[in-house]
Amino acid sequence: MEATTAARINVNPLSAHTGAEVLGLNLLDAFGDAAVKELLNKAFTDHSVLAIRDQDLTAPQFHEAGQIFGDIFPQHNSRFSVPECPLIHYISNQDKFEDGRVYIPGEGYHTDHSNDAVPPKATMLFAVTLPKTGGDTQFINMHQAYDTLSPAMKSRVGGLQCVHVYQSKYSERKLMTLPGERAKISTKQVIHPLVRTHPVSGRKSLYINPIRIESILGMEDAEAQELLGELLEHSIDLKNEYRHKWSSGDVVIWDNRCLMHKANGDYPVDEVRYLYRLMISGEVPA
Repeated sequence: MEATTAARINVNPLSAHTGAEVLGLNLLDAFGDAAVKELLNKAFTDHSVLAIRDQDLTAPQFHEAGQIFGDIFPQHNSRFSVPECPLIHYISNQDKFEDGRVYIPGEGYHTDHSNDAVPPKATMLFAVTLPKTGGDTQFINMHQAYDTLSPAMKSRVGGLQCVHVYQSKYSERKLMTLPGERAKISTKQVIHPLVRTHPVSGRKSLYINPIRIESILGMEDAEAQELLGELLEHSIDLKNEYRHKWSSGDVVIWDNRCLMHKANGDYPVDEVRYLYRLMISGEVPA
């Protein structure tokens, strides 16, 4: 098979500030191609979300493709592992909570696994089965959210440190219980800056997570929750959003260091939504 070359790949912006689609690329041919790897990683930094179209991947092939962007990060809840490739997890609307309620993965704005001391830099999904309608993913550009803060607010939040846990007591979204030894994760706390600097672009962004942030160091909880609520409301303005409408065969990767995202459960519950998920290892937020 003729190798894929960077010259045949098109990267087309999907909004003025976030997202680009990648056309003319077969990820199975791209692994090991240094020029393609360089092109994709630059596009990832530039656009924060890449939608790589028209892919056909098994779980092990998806695992291989993910390594174009870095080392694979071990995800927290092993109950969702794909048996033939445990570092790949699945996202499905067929799972239920212990009390029988349908579990919609990814509800509510958040950034993935910020309760880890070294959170993943990226999350990558492959659309295996999609409902006929609905299920969009909304992305919020937190660079823009920071850039548009008032000077006074930038000064206020600049040195603040937040305590992240598996599930904040203030979170409206409830998470699945972690199994076995993994349950120890749910009792740990980590501290990350409220404003972080992207290690590649150098741009600053807000680093908030309504699901994970329990408190702000040196601040009463009531004041902290009021501030975080104000920052969230500011951030999720539509001017900061790119909304991805999924197509069959999409591989979508996004930058957890400078985005929040949420999934929409607005599709018929009897239609299956099933995607593979992996994460890419990152750096300590700074």
